[in-house]
Amino acid sequence: MVSRVRTVLGDVHPAELGVCDAHDHLFLSSPVFRGQELNDAGAARAELAAFRAAGGSAVVQWTPYGMGRRAADLPELSRATGVHVVCATGLHQAAHCAPGTVDELRGQLAEVFVSELTEGIGTSGVRAGLIKVAGGFHALDAHARRTMTAAAEAHHATGAPIAVHLELGTGALDVLDLLCGEAGVAPHRVILGHLNRSPDPVIHRQAAAAGAYLAFDGPSRAHHATDWRMPDAVRALAEAGFGHRLLLGGDTVVAGARSVDGGPGMPYLLRRVRPRLEADLGKELVGLVLTENPGRALAVDWP
Repeated sequence: MVSRVRTVLGDVHPAELGVCDAHDHLFLSSPVFRGQELNDAGAARAELAAFRAAGGSAVVQWTPYGMGRRAADLPELSRATGVHVVCATGLHQAAHCAPGTVDELRGQLAEVFVSELTEGIGTSGVRAGLIKVAGGFHALDAHARRTMTAAAEAHHATGAPIAVHLELGTGALDVLDLLCGEAGVAPHRVILGHLNRSPDPVIHRQAAAAGAYLAFDGPSRAHHATDWRMPDAVRALAEAGFGHRLLLGGDTVVAGARSVDGGPGMPYLLRRVRPRLEADLGKELVGLVLTENPGRALAVDWP
């Protein structure tokens, strides 16, 4: 069986992804970002087109269940712009979920995740290609442990990779202890997000040595206090032999962060971040991080 990446238009060979924004959002709503929702389909299409014009060809939307991911709109956006789109199932921190979502899904998380990966999201027919869950700040609370355990069950049933929001980049080793230690998920099936927000080189090396993928997935608004340290963190990991474990993304989470609304948006990843890293690391390694690594991280022998 040939491993494939599950996009909203069907499964594709990993090499077909091309230049990939490995963590971003076309649609997203959250009580935490009230009034700043990503819910405009026209703006989403324009943002994808701008990313395509900058040389991009694939976007992985990490928006999970209950956060306005608008799965039914994604196939047409993908067709119209020529950009592959991968959609997520899973569940974020309770604070980001619509009221009642957590209670509604209690006890059936794994079943919902598996259904959305194999049968489709609602009536859209769109199948998710990864599972998104989240930790807390330097800790895993009961909600995080419950959702991650369910994600592990869904992974074992489908092979789908698990993408993890690390709050301010923290808790990476606790996540790996739970998912890969207690729950038996192979480390290379785990993608750790937001590591740029906690630039601890020791933790980064330990997570990479364990076998996980490390996503440096900002800036979406180009003002995180640690943005300027990201190239050094990526260089250190590459020099330590972990270039094959690195991913890059934009993580556009609010409307004002879109390039079409005045922010850096998705094109910033290729317009500014890519040349900055190429100057330090060379085009060959950056090309690996933007093309081959996402394909390997997302490819699954789907049942």
